[in-house]
Amino acid sequence: MELFSFSVSPWEIILRGSIMFWFLFLIFRFVLRRDVGNLGIGDFLFVVIVADASQNAMSADAKTIADGVLLVLTLLVWNLVFDYLSYRLPAIRRFTEAPTMLLVKNGKIQWHNVRREWITKEELMAKLREEGLSGLGDVKEMRLEADGQISVIRVNP
Repeated sequence: MELFSFSVSPWEIILRGSIMFWFLFLIFRFVLRRDVGNLGIGDFLFVVIVADASQNAMSADAKTIADGVLLVLTLLVWNLVFDYLSYRLPAIRRFTEAPTMLLVKNGKIQWHNVRREWITKEELMAKLREEGLSGLGDVKEMRLEADGQISVIRVNP
């Protein structure tokens, strides 16, 4: 049955999938940092376009179920390898996860870091309101975490 045979060499599918996985990983690791809940429309559009473009690069002229299954399995294996190695090896974790970034220290905005992550003062203030704080004076530390969330440590009363 042609539907379940390969239309492209399995090794080519694995190679294409691996190259695109690494390429996309590097883009998302070093370019996009915010979590999905904080993606703007431009960020979301970028992800959709990247997904479409990378699908074409990964699949070549793949036309069968076997081609698609092998491609998805290749991407899954790379994802599992990253997760396992990140869990077991701190050096790999430092590569796969962005470090936390200090945004506010002792009530003072760390402008270099805030600008680097393109976070506005309004976004910082909105996070303070979500945490029930009235101003920067109530903040000991505010950090952009590896997962893109912003955490707040209050000044001890």
